This record gives sequence, C-alpha cells and structure tokens, in this order.
Amino acid sequence: MMVLMINGSSREKGCTFTALSEIAEVLHGEWIETEILQIGSKPVRDCIGCGGCRGKHHCVFNDDFINEWIDKAKEADGFVFGTPVYYAHPSGKVLSALDRLFYAGGGAFAHKPGAVIASARRAGTTASLDALSKHLTIAQMPVISSTYWNMVHGNSPEEVKQDLEGLQTMRNLGRNMAWILKCIQAGKEAGINAPDVEKGTRTNFIR
Repeated sequence: MMVLMINGSSREKGCTFTALSEIAEVLHGEWIETEILQIGSKPVRDCIGCGGCRGKHHCVFNDDFINEWIDKAKEADGFVFGTPVYYAHPSGKVLSALDRLFYAGGGAFAHKPGAVIASARRAGTTASLDALSKHLTIAQMPVISSTYWNMVHGNSPEEVKQDLEGLQTMRNLGRNMAWILKCIQAGKEAGINAPDVEKGTRTNFIR
C-alpha cells in the first residue's frame, strides 16, 4: 500500500515536512510505503474554473506538477495533505494545488482515506484544517482523525520536535491511517466495494 503526502510549504525540510515525516515513520513500521511530494518554492497557478478538465481527468494547464500528481494519486491508497499557516489560513499555493487536483482528478481520490495536518508558530491551525478538509469530504474520502486536532506548533523544525503532544498526534494519525487502509483492503478481499453514488442532481439557490 502507498500513502502520498503533500508538503504544502515552500520550505522542503521545514515544520510541515517534520510533521509529515513523523507520520511516515509510523506508516513504514506498518509496512506501508510513503512518498512526500514537495510543492516547492515556485508559484502555483490557480484554477480558473474553465471546465476544460471535465471528462479528461487532467488539468488543461500542463506546465507544472498537477497532472503528474493526479497520475500518482490514481495509484495511491491514501493521502496526507500538509500546510503551514499563513495569516491564520493555509498556504495559498496548497489551496491552488488542491483546487486543481480535485477538480481535474477527483476520481483518483474518491473513497480513499485522507488526512489534513497543519503547522504553525501559534494560531490559525483549526481554520487551516477546516479549509483543506472540505476537499476531502466533497471527494467522498474517509477523513482520518487522531487524538487531538492534526497540528504541530513551532517556528522551526527543532521547535516542532519539542512539541511532544503534536508529534504524538501525528503518530496516532499514522496508526489510524494504517488501520483504515488495512480495513479497506480486508473489505475488498471480502467482496465489499465502495458504494455507488447518485450523481447529476444540482439545485441552484438563485433561479
């Protein structure tokens, strides 16, 4: 099994990476592979709502990593999306990336477990978790929780390593992710598949 982990921070080895690495270590102990995808320091194009991805399962813009990540998502079994906190909200780049990933490649995420984590010096974590979690729930993903909100605190990786409760929360998240993945696998082996869902009905508030 494979869990893709997205580091939504421009700093490849910063606080968010430190939290993701704590989860990855637990997953490796459960014989689950991981790959941390780095959003990097370059600008990320926003979704323009053109609808050109509809039915194609790829974004119309092919000059960055989004379509490559959609292809990776198709082969993955679970996901962890990590963001730093900027002005009490997620990184703008991770929001742009997730908008395009889920609009164009939502089918690659459906019914696969996902988790969201946030790192901050102090505040803004719960708002960031709320914003990113909406992508998961609209995509019918089982949302992985832990023993506290999925967050770590610190202004540097060294400070994050001092957040013992935060790291404990990351490890418990990893254990819960491993458990759900194994439950899903056992269900498939027993002939229990993802449900068929109703589609097509759209109700506008203004007519």
